[in-house]
Amino acid sequence: MSSEKVDAELKLGPVGPRPYWVVLVSVVIRAMHQIGGAVYLSSFLLDEIVGPPAFYLWLAVISGVALVGTETMRHRQLYREVAGLATIFKVVLLGIAFHGYLPETATVVAAFFAAALAAHLPKNIRHRLVF
Repeated sequence: MSSEKVDAELKLGPVGPRPYWVVLVSVVIRAMHQIGGAVYLSSFLLDEIVGPPAFYLWLAVISGVALVGTETMRHRQLYREVAGLATIFKVVLLGIAFHGYLPETATVVAAFFAAALAAHLPKNIRHRLVF
């Protein structure tokens, strides 16, 4: 089966319009999210940082919500796509770690690993409808 035929058979989520300025702003928001996330992750990996610093935790949370908002403008059914489900999975893992149901460090690392995988999948997989 040719790759064009396989791509044609994939059901991708519908794409809506998004102003170009939103795309540019989302790049800055994504950079802020990575900074907040990096400090949050490092607080679990480095003994020198005691607990996640509140500023960076909130930077990661607020910028993450903003990113989902900008992505939802373009991908109206993000929650049904691989990318949206990966985001939900990441938030659930972080909640499990926060409440101590699983070892914090390993669970936070797993959440970041899953997020990195989902963010770097090819577009035809990342935006594929799951249900």
